[in-house]
Amino acid sequence: MPSSSPSQLPLNPIAVRLANLGLLPFALGALLVWLIGGSNPEVYAFVTQGFSAYAALVVSFLGGIHWGLGFRQAIPSPQPFVWGVVPTLVAWVGVVMPAHAGLVLHGVMLVTCYLVDRRTYPGLGASAWLNLRFRLSAGAAFCCFLGAAGS
Repeated sequence: MPSSSPSQLPLNPIAVRLANLGLLPFALGALLVWLIGGSNPEVYAFVTQGFSAYAALVVSFLGGIHWGLGFRQAIPSPQPFVWGVVPTLVAWVGVVMPAHAGLVLHGVMLVTCYLVDRRTYPGLGASAWLNLRFRLSAGAAFCCFLGAAGS
C-alpha cells in the first residue's frame, strides 16, 4: 500500500545558496527606500514599486512550491493546490496597492506563508527546509516592514 506522505526532501546546497541570495533584493530595496526618501520622487517611486513587485514574486513563488509538493503526493489532496493560489492572489493585490501599503501586506504574507509551511511541509516531505524558510521569511518580512516604514 503506498504511503500517503512522500519521502523527505533533503536540502540542496545550490538551492540554499540561491535562496540566501534572494534576500539581497529585499535588503537593497529597504536600504534604497531609506536612502532615497523623498529626495527624488521619480526614482523613489521606481524603487518602492520595484521592491513591492519583487516581494510579490517571492510570495507567489512560495505558494507555487505547494503545487510542486502536491504533485508528489501518493494519495492526492486538494489542500496544497488550493493554498498554493492564495499567496499569488494576495501578492497581486499587494502589488497594485500603493507601495507603502503593499509592502506591509507582502511582509504579512511572508510570515503567513511560513506559518502555513510549518504546519504543512512535514506532511509534504519538506520539513528539512523549515529552518531555512524561517530565516529567509523573517529577513524578507523585516525588510518589507522596514521599507514600508520608510515610504
